[in-house]
Amino acid sequence: MQGLGELEAAVMDVLWQADQPIKVRDVLDRLSADRQLAYTTVMTVLDNLHRKNWVDRELHGKAYHYEPAFTREEAAARALREVLDSAGSSSAVLMHFAASVSEEESEALRAALRKRKRRQSR
Repeated sequence: MQGLGELEAAVMDVLWQADQPIKVRDVLDRLSADRQLAYTTVMTVLDNLHRKNWVDRELHGKAYHYEPAFTREEAAARALREVLDSAGSSSAVLMHFAASVSEEESEALRAALRKRKRRQSR
């Protein structure tokens, strides 16, 4: 994800795969298969993600339970928005993107635009 470091992105992947809010220890355990990390490292990453508004947390006893502040798809949409906002010409970027989409993706975009138009006309 744009705007996240490698470890932050790995932590977000763990949170997106979880079916409920999880503790630092749970995140560490799920990351341990791929890398050797300290508990405090994961805790710091989660604290940073909370400060950046990527995760929500709630205190249960002495431990925070973390969950994503938005879905993976919403995060991807935010990243696309950032790319468009930083481009010299968002229209040109969109035209190049439109030329690269599949027929299925093109129909999904058309449906979303029709839905948006209906909401705006209310």
